[in-house]
Amino acid sequence: MNNIKENIFYVGVNDHELDLFEGQYVVPNGMAYNSYVVVDEKTAVLDSVDIKFGNQWLDNIAEVLGDKSPDYLIIQHMEPDHSACIDKFINKYPNAVIVGNVKTFDMLHAFFPDLELPNTLTVKEGEKLSLGNRELTFVTAPMVHWPEVMLTYDNTDKVLFSADAFGKFGALDIEEEWACEARRYYFGIVGKYGMQVQALLKKAAALDIQTICPLHGPILTKNLGYYLDLYNTWSGYGVESEGIFIAYTSVYGNTKKAAELLRDKLIEKGCPKVAIADLAREDMAECVEDGFRYGKIVLATTTYNGEMFPFMNQYIDALVERNYQNRTIGIIENGSWAAMAAKRIKAKFEKSKDIKFTETIVSIKSALKPENIAQIDALAEELLK
Repeated sequence: MNNIKENIFYVGVNDHELDLFEGQYVVPNGMAYNSYVVVDEKTAVLDSVDIKFGNQWLDNIAEVLGDKSPDYLIIQHMEPDHSACIDKFINKYPNAVIVGNVKTFDMLHAFFPDLELPNTLTVKEGEKLSLGNRELTFVTAPMVHWPEVMLTYDNTDKVLFSADAFGKFGALDIEEEWACEARRYYFGIVGKYGMQVQALLKKAAALDIQTICPLHGPILTKNLGYYLDLYNTWSGYGVESEGIFIAYTSVYGNTKKAAELLRDKLIEKGCPKVAIADLAREDMAECVEDGFRYGKIVLATTTYNGEMFPFMNQYIDALVERNYQNRTIGIIENGSWAAMAAKRIKAKFEKSKDIKFTETIVSIKSALKPENIAQIDALAEELLK
């Protein structure tokens, strides 16, 4: 039995069978699907788990409650990794009241069209649910990152059950640094909705929060300002780390040489941090994370069929889709007869906010030449201004 507080229990599960979260994000350290039980005169369960772990989840609840039936199941998020076992819960506890908002129940009927819901409670922003000595307050968070999302605040123990906010990749039985996998999770899954996250942070600022219980990742109990500040930076599209990220694609190694030469020159000139990635070989979600982490980025790629190399095209699409903004971009292009990459890259960012391109563009014809080395030196100088 895993106590978070005297009367708040963890009943979630770890998943080490999963290779791709949401069908696209590699999770070498697995995934946690978190669920919680709050015990008072009445008892509330918060959220379900992935379908593969339904029986384990119900066993975890029974370990906390024994023969007692929960009074409520609060649905904060309808994504199937958190809702897939609702029907199992109802079958076992038919008298429990299912709590959600209007959009929750719209989605619930869509996912479970044949499921009968004899006992429901529809709640709105700021409404409270009394469990006896404590009250739970509901905080709506539309598009963080689905439209029905809501958070739950326990005013007795000052706990914020934060749905997918403040989540991260990785199972809870693996110890690892929080920020790296939380950043990759945030920008991969939530990053498009920075404005909505900012609105949620304003609501959270009005609450006395001492513990954050997300639906993925560890329970956060210490130095909460650290996590809140990072979320504020991420959702405000601010710069987290001083430095430069170089993302490249290379067919025969010449563009790679240019990217590595730029890296070396930046380091020689005193750049505090230079990260570099081959987009064809490294995890795309990691590269997206680094694209948002730093304030300056260099895109180095070949021309390919009159466009840019496919992995670079995919990468830029991933940035733009997530509202990439407030950044400086340098370009290295390569083309054996008609270099088009720089033109195509600039066009991709036409609708992005506060994007500044460096005046220096490195344009290579097949292989590096002395004039290209001079251009790379000039680009390094410009990036470090």
